[in-house]
Amino acid sequence: MLHSALAVAAALVSAAFALCTFERWLGRRRRHELAWSVALAFFSIAAFALAAGASMGWDAVTFRIFYLFGAIVNVPFLALGTVYLLGGERRGDQVAVVVSLLCAFAAGVVLFSPLTGPIPAHELVRGSQVFGPAPRILAAVASGAGAMTIFAGAAWSAWRHRRGRLVAANALIALGTLVLSASGLLNSVLGEMDAFAVTLVVGISVMFAGFLLATGGAPAPRPRGPRPPRALAASSEEPGATASRPARAAARG
Repeated sequence: MLHSALAVAAALVSAAFALCTFERWLGRRRRHELAWSVALAFFSIAAFALAAGASMGWDAVTFRIFYLFGAIVNVPFLALGTVYLLGGERRGDQVAVVVSLLCAFAAGVVLFSPLTGPIPAHELVRGSQVFGPAPRILAAVASGAGAMTIFAGAAWSAWRHRRGRLVAANALIALGTLVLSASGLLNSVLGEMDAFAVTLVVGISVMFAGFLLATGGAPAPRPRGPRPPRALAASSEEPGATASRPARAAARG
């Protein structure tokens, strides 16, 4: 029961943050927010797969989904958001092509690679226990390169700006990434499923705080229609202004 509760909590938290970040992207259309929304959505899919495995039992499909979205494709899109934030749209678009192709290739490998061992129904196994080398190499390369990009972005912003909101934001994103990678340290205390759920909730919360700090608070409201002309706006703000002009002219005459 504890496994299922923690997994569902992790899924709901990550889904809520993904929707919130996506709403911010709709209001601002900044590409780093879209990349972070995709990454949070991937974390949410992995968390829902964890919840399904914890409550209904693991099988090949559930584990493949969890492994793909929880161990391979999520961190590269977090790193893509960092590239967009610090490097601009042109460089970010170039990296986005590479990340998208890598994730598409990884999806094919993970979904169709043969399993080398059985998947226990009530235990979250490691990839090395059921996968051959290809999925595990992809997981190591994707998560390692993505994490290095995030840490390098945090260090670069700290050196470039020395202080300010951007430095703190990238530090929080890097710290959240570290927390997410620390699930292995909690295995001996909580178990594999509980450790992943706890580190997901804490790590996503820390990263989301960094996202909010990096984008500067609430999203800007989208305009609902064309702005009125200045003359019309002035007359609407001062109802008696136009009508009083003839009266003043007559008084002067």
